[in-house]
Amino acid sequence: MPAKNPVWGHALPSALLLMAPFDILASLAMDIYLPIVPIMPATLETSVAVIQLTLSLYMVMLGAGQIVFGPLSDRIGRRPVLIGGAALFLLASLGLAASSNAAVFVALRFLQAAGASACLVATFATVRDVYAERPEGAVIYSLFSAMLAFVPALGPIAGALIADRFGWRAIFLTLGLLMAAAFTQAAWRWPETRREAVEVARRPAITVLASYAFWTYTAGFGTAMGSFFVFFSTAPRVLIDRAGYSPLAFSLAFATAAVAMMVATRFVPGRIERWGRLGCLRRAMATILAGAGLLALGETAGAASWWSFLAPMWVIAIGIVLAGGVAANGALQGFDDIAGAAVALYFCVQSLMVSVAGTLAVLVLPGDTAWPLVAYAAGMASLVLLLAGARRERLSRADVQNPSAG
Repeated sequence: MPAKNPVWGHALPSALLLMAPFDILASLAMDIYLPIVPIMPATLETSVAVIQLTLSLYMVMLGAGQIVFGPLSDRIGRRPVLIGGAALFLLASLGLAASSNAAVFVALRFLQAAGASACLVATFATVRDVYAERPEGAVIYSLFSAMLAFVPALGPIAGALIADRFGWRAIFLTLGLLMAAAFTQAAWRWPETRREAVEVARRPAITVLASYAFWTYTAGFGTAMGSFFVFFSTAPRVLIDRAGYSPLAFSLAFATAAVAMMVATRFVPGRIERWGRLGCLRRAMATILAGAGLLALGETAGAASWWSFLAPMWVIAIGIVLAGGVAANGALQGFDDIAGAAVALYFCVQSLMVSVAGTLAVLVLPGDTAWPLVAYAAGMASLVLLLAGARRERLSRADVQNPSAG
């Protein structure tokens, strides 16, 4: 088992409390804002297109910014990028709470996304520095994947409640105060984790894209996150429009998928030790494929219901967590000298997979049915199973004996 990073003295629960807020807030800043989007054109005296720009700009910068901040964290360290990103997010959030001008509002959303992007890449690069090849890493990655699914379920509800009680500015003030707490903890307790030894001979970041393992595991993560993205996109029309759920009943039902992911996280470390990383990825894809099959059967049966739509998603949720527990370490193995850049490429590539293939599925197939989710989950899972099979053959030919390799 690799030695622990000597500067990181936090036990796993403490490390999660330190790291998780940055993962959560990066997503929350997008989702908590959704309920007030309809009122913002009149509030800022601007057009609907400009307000829509604040949504798309945040998403683009959150992903693209990592291409800048990943290599930067390899050069100057994780801590400066994290602290700088947190400070930028905090100041931008407070500025948004005080803003009354559309141009300023758009600019501040851009800066808020840049800060979130820096925090994300520094957090995941730190996880790689500290927990590479260790069982705790799988726990952290699985929990982060579950959180990224849970936040979209609860974020809009929280935003609606805050705006209704205190006004729209309170949403951004809340984000600022939450980041202030995370910033304070990080400034006090987050040491630099980049190993000094890797400063000497860093490879070009482009070498990551030449790795077959990188593409196999990144596609696995894209399958997992994209399945939840398509579920998120189609669930309102299926459950509210077709099944007749009330908004509250829908919110509670929707949250059960995230709860299933949180529960499944408890069992990931033991499965990795037993099946190995590549074995876990293959089983994760098989589980997602099985869930897609159950969805197809439910849709063919006719009426949308809890058991025809949500229960199969619980099966897919198990596959999502299992894939999330191994995908990052599998994709990033061998790139410790450029961990920041590798993490950035990992998230950007999977985001591109999700945005292109996931959006295509939702647009081409009927959005008030389970077919977009069936198509995406089954198609992507099948592709990754083919890639994983080829990966397994490569490892066999190389006579690799370590069952956790790959």
